[in-house]
Amino acid sequence: MQTVLGLAALMRRYLAGEDLNPLCQSLLERAAQHPEEAAALLDAAIIMQFRGQPTVAQQLQAEALRLCRCYRIAATQPVKLRLLALVAPGELMANVPLECLLEQSDIELQLYYVTTELPADLPEHDLVFVAIGESSVNRPLLAAWHTHLANWPVPVLNAPQQIANLARDVAAQQLQQLPNVWMPMTWQVTRAELAQLAAGASPADCQLPELRFPVIVRPIDSHAGYALTQTIDANALAAQLPHLPGDDFFIAPFIDYRSSDGQFRKYRVALIGGEPFAVHMGVSADWMIHYLNAGMTESAAKRAEEAAFMAQFAEDFAQRHGAALAAINARLGLDYFGIDCAEMSDGRLLIFEVDHAMVVHALDDVTLFPYKQPAMQRLFAAFRALLLTAANRAAPA
Repeated sequence: MQTVLGLAALMRRYLAGEDLNPLCQSLLERAAQHPEEAAALLDAAIIMQFRGQPTVAQQLQAEALRLCRCYRIAATQPVKLRLLALVAPGELMANVPLECLLEQSDIELQLYYVTTELPADLPEHDLVFVAIGESSVNRPLLAAWHTHLANWPVPVLNAPQQIANLARDVAAQQLQQLPNVWMPMTWQVTRAELAQLAAGASPADCQLPELRFPVIVRPIDSHAGYALTQTIDANALAAQLPHLPGDDFFIAPFIDYRSSDGQFRKYRVALIGGEPFAVHMGVSADWMIHYLNAGMTESAAKRAEEAAFMAQFAEDFAQRHGAALAAINARLGLDYFGIDCAEMSDGRLLIFEVDHAMVVHALDDVTLFPYKQPAMQRLFAAFRALLLTAANRAAPA
């Protein structure tokens, strides 16, 4: 097992504006001088992803994993618990970014990059966390580790079979009929089926009887708004389809969730052992909100609104939607996951996505976002408590 700097440490430096090119060069030189130095390659792969060079990053990661599949992110305090995280090869969003939840903690994080095979050389650990993100690529890994973990000698958090329910279409089915929850049905379709719709076929003729325009279309496994399009009718779909990457897509009705002031508000909430915590909120005139494009940095008014949301979360948002959040938690059965959502005018919680691999961190500029630190430290403390409580449970028989 080799020790890496890891995602959180590198992202903190990147978001602070540091030029990571010299560090990346030194990591590559170290790997060249010491061919067994897999950790340097893995850290360099992360920097290459920051730089928008995914092909190079993938090559570096693959070479690192050829040399070593298990890496340590050292605790910064005397070790209280050794957490084995099962992770998948891939880009930054392929896994739960546990490093960001465990910064400056007494938890030693061990990252094991899995295959479908059960390894014989796992390090000693007190608890397992399945951090593999739900995706079509990762489903064989999740299925294999569902079997491997059936009689594991230590407790396991986020069981693989529950992660499978986070797929957009499956999650929409899972959350139907829950009190005060609205997650519109989502369907997985092929390019050929989209072409039928674009040519004027009715949704019913395409086995989508409940679908109505306008719709949103996204490639399978896409995140952060990549290639996400709003489509008002068949003619618009015909114009957009040639520019959409891939052959398989999710399609769902577009929901106008703007508030009475004409702005769209999207909330990210983490559920930790069933307890909700505020992660962030974005306010934008555009329906497709992602925190980085919502203009939060540029607007003191938006930051003030977010600060109030985070400060009053437990007494306000979490109370108002307590029954909905509890029902979602019970239905999904995960120990830890995130929700991207909005509030509808009728009081329902509109769910965009449920995912345990959502980015949750405390890396924002503290001069612009000082209000985030107390909220995130509460969240991190709850996550640490979840791990310690789970590790102290009796191992399954």
